[in-house]
Order: sequence, then structure tokens, then C-alpha cells
Amino acid sequence: MSIFSDRLSLLLEKNNMTQRELAEAIGVTTATLSRYVSGNRLPSGNTVANIATALHTTSDYLLGRETDEEFDFYKIERIIARNASKMTVQEKKDLINALFGEE
Repeated sequence: MSIFSDRLSLLLEKNNMTQRELAEAIGVTTATLSRYVSGNRLPSGNTVANIATALHTTSDYLLGRETDEEFDFYKIERIIARNASKMTVQEKKDLINALFGEE
């Protein structure tokens, strides 16, 4: 397996999303997505960007160009901005609580 397929599998699990759900969200077949997950095929740049958006991450993270620790404020801000319109009211409240709530 590749870094991309490892991280894709991890993020699918972390986001509690099935391969079918992600495939539908990004406009590819389930068989195509299965090839990405298994490491038998790499997606195009546009598809990587769509996957990153759907999984609330960056293309650089999926491709192994950065690690979780390298996320800085501006990267996080861009991820939130890209995904804010898709977030439910509860998800927005949870995010605000995570950022500003008590530990």
C-alpha cells in the first residue's frame, strides 16, 4: 500500500464514511475508489482535491507531503472555510466548542 491509500483508509474510518459514500460524493465509481484504497491506482489531481475536501483534509496530507503535526492555523482555516457550507449547525457548534470550550 502507498501513503495515499493508507491515509485514505484512515480518513474514511475517521470520518465514519464508506467507500460507496465517498465515491458518490466525489463522482467516481465504487470500483474506482476501491482501487485508490487498495493502492492499485492513484487518482488525478482534481480527484485528490475532491477527496481531500470530502474528508476534511488537504491534498498535501493525502499525498504524504505533510503530516498531521504540520497543520498550522492557516491550513486549518482553509479547511474550515472549504467545508463550512457543508457543515450542520451541530457540527459548527461542536467545532466552536472544540476550539473555545473548556478541556
